Amino acid sequence: MSNTIVVETVGLTKRFQGFVALHAVNLKVRARTIHAMIGPNGAGKTTCFNLITKFLAPSEGSILFKGRDITREKPADIARMGMIRSFQISAVFPHLTVLENVRVALQRARGDSFHFWKSERALDALNDRAMALLEDVGLADLAGLYATELPYGRKRALEIATTLALDPEMLLLDEPMSGMGREDIARISDLIRRVAVDRTVLMVEHNLSVVADLSDTITVLARGEVLAEGPYAEVSRNPAVIEAYMGTGTGHG
Repeated sequence: MSNTIVVETVGLTKRFQGFVALHAVNLKVRARTIHAMIGPNGAGKTTCFNLITKFLAPSEGSILFKGRDITREKPADIARMGMIRSFQISAVFPHLTVLENVRVALQRARGDSFHFWKSERALDALNDRAMALLEDVGLADLAGLYATELPYGRKRALEIATTLALDPEMLLLDEPMSGMGREDIARISDLIRRVAVDRTVLMVEHNLSVVADLSDTITVLARGEVLAEGPYAEVSRNPAVIEAYMGTGTGHG
C-alpha cells in the first residue's frame, strides 16, 4: 500500500444552525487505494463527502489535496486539479446516446467546449476511446441507445464511464452500488478495482459485502465522528462498530 497521502482532512467540522453534523474528523486517504466511508444513516458520510468536494464549506478544520490546502477552493477548481466526484460531470444527457455522452466527457477532458455542432468526422476521432470506456463498464453493446432508455444500474455505469473520461487522479463515488442488482454490482466492483490500480478511490457505500470485498481501508463514522478505521477484518470486529453500525452483526445500516 502506498504511503503517499492524496487527501487529508484535519479537524474537519460542520455545524448546521447549531447541529454538529461532523466533528473533528481526521482522514487520510492514501494513493492508489480504495478507501470506504461507512456508517449508519445520519453518521455524517455525505456531509464529509460534500466538504471534501467543496459543495459545503467547513465550520472548522482544513482539507489538503496532494499536500495543497484546498479548504477555500471551488468545486470546479479541485475538479481541474484531478479530484472528480462522480455526479459532478456525470449527470448524463438523457437524449444523447450512450456513446455521445462519453464523447462529450472526452471533449471536456481535451479542453474543448461542448461542440455538438462539430463535424462528425472530428467527433469520430473520439469514438475508439469512448468505445473502450464503454467496454470497460459493460455498455459497449448499448452504445447506440439513448441514455434515458438505460435501466438504472446501467445508467450508473454510464456515469462512471463519463467520469473516467476526464481521467481523474482521484475518484469520489457516492454510493455507486445504490439500486443495483447483483450482476451490475459485480461488474461495477470489478471496474472500481481496475480503476484503482493507478487512481485513488474514496467511496461512501452502504453495501457491506462490497466494502469488504473492495476496500483497503475503511473509516466508520457514527454521529459525525470517526468511530474506527482500518481494514474490514479489523473494523468489523470492533465492538463499538458492531454496536453502532451493524446492530446484530447482520451488516444492514
